[in-house]
Amino acid sequence: MIRFDNDYVEGAHERILKRIVETNEEQTPGYGLDEYCEKARTYIKKACDVENADIHFLVGGTQTNSTTIASVLRPHQGVVAASTGHIAVHETGAIEATGHKVLTLPSDDGKIKAEQVKELYDAHWNDDVHEHTVQPGMVYISHPTENGTTYSKSELEELSKVCRECGLPLFMDGARLGYGLASKDGDLSLADIARLCDVFYIGGTKIGALFGEALVIINDDLKKDFRYLIKQKGGLLAKGRLLGIQFESLFEDGLYYEISRHAVEMAMMIREAFVKKGVSLRYDSKTNQQFPILPNDVLMKLGEKYSFSFWEKDDATHSVVRFCTSWATKREHVEMLIEDIKELESESVNDMLT
Repeated sequence: MIRFDNDYVEGAHERILKRIVETNEEQTPGYGLDEYCEKARTYIKKACDVENADIHFLVGGTQTNSTTIASVLRPHQGVVAASTGHIAVHETGAIEATGHKVLTLPSDDGKIKAEQVKELYDAHWNDDVHEHTVQPGMVYISHPTENGTTYSKSELEELSKVCRECGLPLFMDGARLGYGLASKDGDLSLADIARLCDVFYIGGTKIGALFGEALVIINDDLKKDFRYLIKQKGGLLAKGRLLGIQFESLFEDGLYYEISRHAVEMAMMIREAFVKKGVSLRYDSKTNQQFPILPNDVLMKLGEKYSFSFWEKDDATHSVVRFCTSWATKREHVEMLIEDIKELESESVNDMLT
């Protein structure tokens, strides 16, 4: 079975594994206070063009999201997110479990707009009994979104401006950030993100690392006592150097960008094959996730050789599925899939194309 389920089906880049083995018997301080974490911080600060950022290493995305959001919000506040946002649909109520509501905004493509945030903010404060409802306290976005779409620089600038006018810290989930930066349509850099967001993280789990996310706190007001909160949430890894070594390896010479570009290149090959076949795509994703709409009998046929994720029903006979590439996706596997897409035949495909 060739897997296109997600971008963490493989282990870790060989350079990271080699580095972990090489340093295995070294003795270092724990909890992220070692030289490898410090080197990784230095590389990330340079990439973000921010010297005064606080950088913390956590193990996974849900842990990073819940710890960060709980640290920013007061007890009566909630976090604003797209209705399709990861914290709203794929984290088993992790945010609500910290005592905070996710305030969702409708979204067709996974993104939220500056005017939506302003409308929600104004609606709350213009309510004569606003203290009876959850107060919006911060804004959460992801780049790329759950649907593989990305924010443009102008969109993020507009969103950042509104957030700052309203006093709402802007938090970017970057679990797949490398793939967003590598998008053919993308015009955002890490430095842009650091300039426009109050806090964000650089995902490693889905981009070459065994595990790990690098949280970058820009806003000075959000930095105080954050290590206490990581510890309280069970996220302060005793063998913290394992995180530092991985991010040092990813950022010391551009490996993070290189392997992200590979994943996007593979996804674009798959996208082109579906488009040439006349297959519609649910979202206009130029990142590593592609969402074709296919007849169910075709999916059964493809499923004999490939695994992929069911996304949603389109109608009684068609479904939206996700093909996801990764930093380690093999070109020969993509070429095999492309050949099989070319050969797809069924009455329902013919109906769809005519």
